[in-house]
Amino acid sequence: MGAHRKGPVRAGQAVRAGRVEGGAPAPSGRDRYFDTLRALALVRVVAYHAFGWPWAGLVFPSMGVMFGLAGTLMARSLQRPAATVVRSRLRRLLPPFWCWGLFVVGAMLVRGWMPGWQIVYWVVPLGDPPGSAWGEQAWEILWYLRTYLWFVLLSPLLLRLFRLAPVPVLLLSLAPIVAFQFLWQPPENRFGTGLLDLATYLFCWVLGFAHRDGVLARLKPAAVVVLSLAALACGAWYAFAHRAEYGTYDLDDIPLAQAFWSAGFVTLLMYSKARLGVDFSGLVRLRRLDRLVSVFNARAVTVYLWHELALVLAVPLIDRCWDVPAFEAYLPLGSQWFLLAVGWVLVAGFVLLFGWVEDVAARRRPRLLP
Repeated sequence: MGAHRKGPVRAGQAVRAGRVEGGAPAPSGRDRYFDTLRALALVRVVAYHAFGWPWAGLVFPSMGVMFGLAGTLMARSLQRPAATVVRSRLRRLLPPFWCWGLFVVGAMLVRGWMPGWQIVYWVVPLGDPPGSAWGEQAWEILWYLRTYLWFVLLSPLLLRLFRLAPVPVLLLSLAPIVAFQFLWQPPENRFGTGLLDLATYLFCWVLGFAHRDGVLARLKPAAVVVLSLAALACGAWYAFAHRAEYGTYDLDDIPLAQAFWSAGFVTLLMYSKARLGVDFSGLVRLRRLDRLVSVFNARAVTVYLWHELALVLAVPLIDRCWDVPAFEAYLPLGSQWFLLAVGWVLVAGFVLLFGWVEDVAARRRPRLLP
């Protein structure tokens, strides 16, 4: 699980061009609690890639949250025939991926990259798509898309298995990552990396099933809180106890810690919704914020795919600003916060330019903004 380990893009450094579940616009009846969590997850991902904060995953494990939400949506969708649902998910995700890939692959080819047969993974990323070192900052985020697609393909079987014994299957979904850590290390190739990522987030995905089927809401609060806190403690302990081994306590570099911390964190978030009825329905009164949440959910794939490229392109733009005396005097050109701000401006530009592909993929009327 090493594709998303890169540090932040630094303002003023030499540029090296840099491996989501899509949402629909927020019509009435959408769950604003889950929509807000998804938007926060995307914001945290962008901030992490700008700053490289090792503690960011402890504050908000974005990927665990996104897989949990996606699992809930998948369980709901599987009320329809499984083949129809899988085709729908592929149709929604692949066109935005192809649109983005045309630019990334094209740039790498122009820079002299010579692909092999593995370029087929740029058509359907069931394995990590290959790329050049020059373009790594862009393609390294594709581990998420690959893991999501495999969960989609496995969900008909996983959901059937879950419904045979919901609570035991949910608890045992942490067993694979424990086995991979202590009994058998997956090989360091596409197959092994894929297995490790699936094992890391399997609990969160199955937890989405538990929420959708009402299993989570029926569990006793004391048991849920105690087990969740135990999972959080286990994840935090492992991360800090093995800090010397991994060179960091960043959960993205420590799969076992990531799995347990995400399991505890996402369980508490979803249980708050299922048992306590927590929601953000009042968000509609804050029109601008509500609108922003809607845009993030309707353009989630676009934001996720293009954000690293935006951060990379922000560097040469800021470097050019140093040549303008007024900008040098009055703008914080050396600040990572300024880099993040410029990155978000570029993300907004990419959303306007290419976000409509998500509408086409979802068979909606293309719109500049949802």
